[in-house]
Amino acid sequence: MKELTLQIDIHVFDYSELCDADRRLVDEAKQATYRSYVPYSHFSVGAAARLADGTVVSGSNQENAAYPSGLCAERTTLFYANSQHPDQAVETLAVAARNERGEFLDEPIPPCGDCRQVMLETEARFGNAMRILLYGKQGVYEMKNVGALLPLSFGSEAMK
Repeated sequence: MKELTLQIDIHVFDYSELCDADRRLVDEAKQATYRSYVPYSHFSVGAAARLADGTVVSGSNQENAAYPSGLCAERTTLFYANSQHPDQAVETLAVAARNERGEFLDEPIPPCGDCRQVMLETEARFGNAMRILLYGKQGVYEMKNVGALLPLSFGSEAMK
């Protein structure tokens, strides 16, 4: 038997330490939380993506009584970006969330497994790393690529 050790590097920044472009992207993700449709969970999530040409698109989670017909903010944003800007890679994706009291979370919220898989496919589609920024009032987590969120991931290369 052998042992496999995985190392994941996550940088933690104070919001004020982010560059202007990253602060604007996080602010877009935070603003998107106000467009969530969350009558069941009361948990609002917003995401914003900066594309290779500088375009920023955003989305929010959308719930439906016929669960699981809703969609997370990350996938809403990435699917919109890929459908409306199919030639532009997503360079950075920012995510923010508010609780049922309407307060932004102290700690960043990680994407669900489905979103991580879509993020991985988006990265593979364009052949370049997608930075991830997860906002929390106590700090912003930065990951240089989706592999930091989804180690030992399943992608198209696994089917070859």
